[in-house]
Amino acid sequence: MQTEKYIATINEKATLQLTAVVASELDAVQTDKGHFHVLHNGKSYLAEVISVDKQSKEVRLKLNGKPQTIKLQDGYDQLVEKMGLSANIVHKISAIKAPMPGLVLSILVEPGQEVVHGEPMVILEAMKMENIIKSPGEGTVKRIVVAKGKPVEKGEVLIEMV
Repeated sequence: MQTEKYIATINEKATLQLTAVVASELDAVQTDKGHFHVLHNGKSYLAEVISVDKQSKEVRLKLNGKPQTIKLQDGYDQLVEKMGLSANIVHKISAIKAPMPGLVLSILVEPGQEVVHGEPMVILEAMKMENIIKSPGEGTVKRIVVAKGKPVEKGEVLIEMV
């Protein structure tokens, strides 16, 4: 049985090679929504998840009160980079949709604004966690469909693009 190997880059400085964490090595208990008490190798940690961006495989959290950003690369990401294909492929987008139900906390763009891949566009609160919705490509904001403070459903259009 082969275990998948990951590369974790922490705060764009330290790089670690990891294998999938075995449950017996990591003891984590959720103490509140987005808050965990973790025991690992006899050490205790308090972790608060600030945001999770599944598209870019980036997690922002506070570990013992200190902010940390962790970017994961799975085997596929590592292969693409090794082959020299990690250059961003630019594609036009027609709409930004809610990846989950939640509450619109902030709209970070305005009509007429040009956006590029990875640019933050909306902050959506879901399960008491702030999720930054980033642009998956390039385009110009045509119309803001939602309003700050309003709830949205999964798949609902937030921003129309041209």
